[in-house]
Amino acid sequence: MDLEPAYLCHLNQLEEGHAKGFDPWLEGRDTVVALQWRGEVRAYRNLCPHLDVAMQYRKDKFMSGDGKHIVCFAHGALFRPDDGECVLGPCLGQSLQALAVIQ
Repeated sequence: MDLEPAYLCHLNQLEEGHAKGFDPWLEGRDTVVALQWRGEVRAYRNLCPHLDVAMQYRKDKFMSGDGKHIVCFAHGALFRPDDGECVLGPCLGQSLQALAVIQ
């Protein structure tokens, strides 16, 4: 699916290592997860490649307890924040859908 570019937030609203959800296309739910990771902004569709479900368990709760991975709380899959690849769980080797970021 081709997605129209959309404004998410000011860069200073993203804290290093903390992911936030956004609804840039006004769908009534957070369809994008964005974060700063090691100084780079990353954005992904908020859909787990395993079941195409939203990943957070409540607003802006996307990160593992140790802050090292994005988590799909539906089934515990862990994704690397820098490239969205699943490193643990039923979608091992698959990746989150990365979105282009314009700063």
